[in-house]
Amino acid sequence: MATLALVLGSLFGCSQGGYLPGGPHALPAGQLSSLVEDAARFYGVKPTLVSAVIDAESHGDPAAISRAGAMGLMQLMPATSSQYGVGNPFDPQANVAGGVHYLHDLLHRYHGNVSFALAAYNAGPGLVDAVHGIPAISETRSYVARITAALR
Repeated sequence: MATLALVLGSLFGCSQGGYLPGGPHALPAGQLSSLVEDAARFYGVKPTLVSAVIDAESHGDPAAISRAGAMGLMQLMPATSSQYGVGNPFDPQANVAGGVHYLHDLLHRYHGNVSFALAAYNAGPGLVDAVHGIPAISETRSYVARITAALR
């Protein structure tokens, strides 16, 4: 099942934070906050949720890249970047806009269930749909718990 999650995650979700060597390692807080606020307002997603996802995914590093190939602040996979029109996933504005749009769509898909949307963001919606909930993958369960705790 973990292999399936890795495959599905690489197709649809985000996972496994990492950093591009020589990357800036953090976007200035004010600039990041402005990007988050703008995208969150546009897509109707709570800015605190977006900020928590960014922190969990990249710790605010626009040059972050995972072992699975997820890129940028919101760790978008290439297929997700393409689906949401993100031409350059290392462009902070484009990455946040695409990531928040994706998060919005996941929240809609799971009828506002933040835990399911986060699980899908991490492991891919195909796996969340297959198990009708949060997959029994320690990384995904930890990811959901960490972000939901940050929202409290």
